[in-house]
Amino acid sequence: MASFLGHFAAGYTITKVLDWKSKTGLILLALGSSWLPDIDILCHMNGVPYDHMFGHRGFTHSIFFAALWASIVMIIFKVGVRKIVWLTIFLSTLSHGILDAMTTGGRGIAFFAPFSAERYFLPWRGIKVSPMSASRFFSDWGLKVLMSELILVVIPCALILLLTYVYKRVVSRRSA
Repeated sequence: MASFLGHFAAGYTITKVLDWKSKTGLILLALGSSWLPDIDILCHMNGVPYDHMFGHRGFTHSIFFAALWASIVMIIFKVGVRKIVWLTIFLSTLSHGILDAMTTGGRGIAFFAPFSAERYFLPWRGIKVSPMSASRFFSDWGLKVLMSELILVVIPCALILLLTYVYKRVVSRRSA
């Protein structure tokens, strides 16, 4: 899996690109949603096999789960029909599986669960896979994971944020 750093960078970037003036609540919800698919680690820790539909990188990493979670958030927080909120939560949640599909380890992502248990990787897999335990994360390998995410996720996200900011400034000056 990618680490919290990559997932949070993606969730934050998605939120800002879709709604530059987004409130802190939406940002925090997007950050949490970008990490949420790893809740499946609880199943893994309780004996659910990795390759099972509800194993690690299974159902909670799917497109269906991202849509379901975004819909649940809309109901829980009584957001109404603000499509930008649904899209922000959906994409932030989905970004988790996409980043994990770019890692150098694991058995792929069940993007189409619950309709198919087949797992996929993306063709470019440069993100070092993060250890599944905190003790192993704080090691030389964890540092390699963070460096790969800095280069392949955080810096591109920062560039996207910068371009979005500049674009919003140019657009706001033209309309003033």
